[in-house]
Amino acid sequence: MLRSDTVRKILSWYEGETPGLKSNLSRLLMHGRLAGTGRVVILPVDQGFEHGPARSFAPNPAAYDPHYLYELAIEAGVSGYAAPLGLLEQGADTFAGEVPLILKMNSGNSLASGSNDQAVTGTVEDAMRLGCVGVGFTIYPGSDSAYDMLEELREISLKAKSRGLMTVVWSYPRGGKVTKDGETGLDIIAYAAHVAALMGATIIKVKLPTEHIDLDAAKSSYEKHAILAADAADRVRHIMQASFAGKRLVVFSGGAAKTREELLDEVRGIRDGGGNGSIIGRNSFQRPKAEALSLLNEVMDIYA
Repeated sequence: MLRSDTVRKILSWYEGETPGLKSNLSRLLMHGRLAGTGRVVILPVDQGFEHGPARSFAPNPAAYDPHYLYELAIEAGVSGYAAPLGLLEQGADTFAGEVPLILKMNSGNSLASGSNDQAVTGTVEDAMRLGCVGVGFTIYPGSDSAYDMLEELREISLKAKSRGLMTVVWSYPRGGKVTKDGETGLDIIAYAAHVAALMGATIIKVKLPTEHIDLDAAKSSYEKHAILAADAADRVRHIMQASFAGKRLVVFSGGAAKTREELLDEVRGIRDGGGNGSIIGRNSFQRPKAEALSLLNEVMDIYA
């Protein structure tokens, strides 16, 4: 099966994109245990930049080895593996072609005093050299750096798409008018997803929203139009609505470490709300491999 009808329908949503980009999106959607379903589970490992090595890998020391991370992605049968340049390079030869790769092109670190900006740490040429299907980029809507990050994303997207690469946008609102609770508020996450869609993201990555409505200016709209927010599926449904009426792929972050049942409950909500999948990092690679494989299999069983 080269491509399922579901995947053909998804590709039809991406009007104006090149055959190369659609080929790479198809590669991602037709890979692994969820191939052809329109759902994806991606393993992201950029936490070493964000949190440091011990906070990221000490819970499961095997994960210090980049080859272990490739092996986890391949053995689990996830849709793709996303990581910064160095991690992808260290294994790109050994595991060439065994799992679709996404180069995470910008990162911050916990040593810097400013937490609302990131440095560009890879290039589109790096992604091409490593055989990636796409590039990943984080934006912080609301931060003091938001406009600069949007302009960086615009230039990177133009270059990546001209070479047939997808763009995966981590859209994490913070700063400005956004409160701490608002970083996962329903109105703010919907806004963040919509901004990523407007920037031309192929795949949008956001956090799973709570019921909280953060912006005073938005509260009347949510009340007047009776936008449902009582359970996770309702909230996911609204995020999909904000993502071009569901015509953009949206994956939801697994977030901080949590219990197996907490994670699986979140996955059920994403599935029931029509979300396209999960991007699960710490909740997989911080567990021993057998436990991680079992958990990822359960996640993919729910989506399948």
